[in-house]
Amino acid sequence: MSTTLGRTRSGAESDLAGRGPMLFAMVLAVLGYQINATMLSPALPDVIERLGTTTAAAGLSQTLFFLMAAIGQVTLARLSDQRGRKPMMLLCAVVLIVGNVLCVFAPNIEVFIAGRVLQGVSAAMFTLAFLTLNQLLTPAGFGKAAGIITAVNGGLAGVDAIAGGHIADTIGFRGIFVCSTLIAVAGLIGVRRYVPDVPPTTEPGARFDARGITALALGLTGILVGLAQGAAWGWTSALTLGFLLGGLASLAFFVVSQKSAPNPVIDLDVLASRRAWPLLITTICTLGGAFGAIALTIPLFSQDARVGLGLSAVTAAVLFLTPIQLIGVISAPLTGRLGPKVGWRRIVVTGAIANFAIFLVATLFLHSEWILVAALAALGVTYGGFMLTGLNGLAVTTAPKDKPGSLSGLNGACFGIGASLGIALASAMITAGSDAQGVTEAGYRNAMYTALALLGIGVITALLIQRPQQEQEADAAADEDRPLIVTHH
Repeated sequence: MSTTLGRTRSGAESDLAGRGPMLFAMVLAVLGYQINATMLSPALPDVIERLGTTTAAAGLSQTLFFLMAAIGQVTLARLSDQRGRKPMMLLCAVVLIVGNVLCVFAPNIEVFIAGRVLQGVSAAMFTLAFLTLNQLLTPAGFGKAAGIITAVNGGLAGVDAIAGGHIADTIGFRGIFVCSTLIAVAGLIGVRRYVPDVPPTTEPGARFDARGITALALGLTGILVGLAQGAAWGWTSALTLGFLLGGLASLAFFVVSQKSAPNPVIDLDVLASRRAWPLLITTICTLGGAFGAIALTIPLFSQDARVGLGLSAVTAAVLFLTPIQLIGVISAPLTGRLGPKVGWRRIVVTGAIANFAIFLVATLFLHSEWILVAALAALGVTYGGFMLTGLNGLAVTTAPKDKPGSLSGLNGACFGIGASLGIALASAMITAGSDAQGVTEAGYRNAMYTALALLGIGVITALLIQRPQQEQEADAAADEDRPLIVTHH
């Protein structure tokens, strides 16, 4: 029996060999959620037209989708510490299917948003998959499997982005959710049959911190909805200020409540350490900068015939979304193999610096179609490979051993928070930069500048992340094994 990284693993569980059906089931389960993000991006103009809504309302649906992804991940990850990973994975799949059905039959934007909210909760499937794999596999096996799961985080090798654009141009956005439902049902069946039950990591009778989760959910909702709708409602309006100030108050209460909670969402000592808060901020800023631009600003700009590139949904998807996803599918598994060897922190720092440089080029050459294509394609390596895989790997391997779902769940939530924040800020910048004729070039460019600022903060916080203890120990062991070389002068 091995106890690598503090978790016991039998010989049969120490390698990826023989785990193919389980890994494939997890891929289907997370893909059912993920294509709701990647396939829908090129279809956003179609959603606006068919539901008779506005860019601000469509942006709000995206904001709430990723907001609920954040809340779902931190909630279900902590619940899985007590109730087990598999039951929570099954719950995610069911919630996703219900949300898809609502979006398929949505008669208006309100029902559509309700469906998006339920779909967002199912994002916890990613964190639950990582936690399960980390309990079952060796570090090397986990790195490989994490790379495969992370590859899905960008979609289905770019095919889904093209399909989303084609569906939007032909039968409409509803067909996207039919596809997601079919995959989600297959994932539900696969998880139930092939994913083993792993024992809870905390006492089953431990009290769940519902008060803390509620305060966190209200806080995030208030701030992100306020940011997303501030331009439409007016930044000094009572509604906007109520959401923003109410959100801040709820987050303050969340921090205070964690001090007295018997089983907190995350220990404040861990949160205050340099292995946690810089990592979480890096995740938020990375997703906020990159995803906000990829999922909203670029799709809208590329299809804008007045001040943008005036492309069709399919062409925009092929040029600007597919390369990121296709390259990410290749680079994420390679990064997963590399992470345990060179260190997850080094992967994250390298990716953060490269992301910033690439986005600087994309922002400066926004109207240069082929430079923009090349820059976004490079994100398949730095964002889809290094950052998404590295951030997940670092969170899972540095989490407290008695509460593995705490840091990884909170980091998973930060993926949703960052994506939601990025969408909210991009939507606000685009809305603020609109005139009587529609969105102006300044609106799109300001949205890109905002993304660049977030990525710059991410570089700084990535450099502040403390090296994981196991990496320090590995380097120390390597130093001891090196032969002593004595030189004579």
